[in-house]
Amino acid sequence: MSLRRQRKLMNQINVVPYIDVMLVLLIIFMITAPLINPGQIELPQVGQALKPPVAPLEITIKEDKRLLLRDRETSRQEQEVTRDDLVQAVKEKQEKNPEQAVVIAADKNVRYEEVLNVMDILQQNQVQKIGLLAKPKGQ
Repeated sequence: MSLRRQRKLMNQINVVPYIDVMLVLLIIFMITAPLINPGQIELPQVGQALKPPVAPLEITIKEDKRLLLRDRETSRQEQEVTRDDLVQAVKEKQEKNPEQAVVIAADKNVRYEEVLNVMDILQQNQVQKIGLLAKPKGQ
C-alpha cells in the first residue's frame, strides 16, 4: 500500500496578494496626487496687440530655370537673381527680419530636381524657414 496521500486539486485563485498590492498603490497615489503641480498656461490679455505674421520672401523658378525674388513685405516687384546672388539677398532680408519665411514657387513644368536644388542651396547656407508654395485647386 502506498503511504503517499493524493493531492487534492485546487480550483480557486488566491486573490489576497493582489488586494494587498492594490491597496498599497492606492495609498501611494492618494499621497502623491496633491503634490503634483498642474501646468500653468499664460493666456494673452485683451489689451495686448498680437504681431501680424510677416509676409514671406517668394522665390519663383521659371520654366527656363530663371530665379525671381519677391519680398511681399516691402514691394510687389520681382527681381531676377542668379543662384549665387539668391543666398546673399535672402540672408540680407532675414537679417533685417528673422521671422520672415522663404517660400519657393515653381512653374508646373519645372523639374522637381530644380526645386530641390534651390532648397538645398538655401539649406546649406543656413537659411531658416523654407517652404513650398502651391496654388489651391479651382484657381
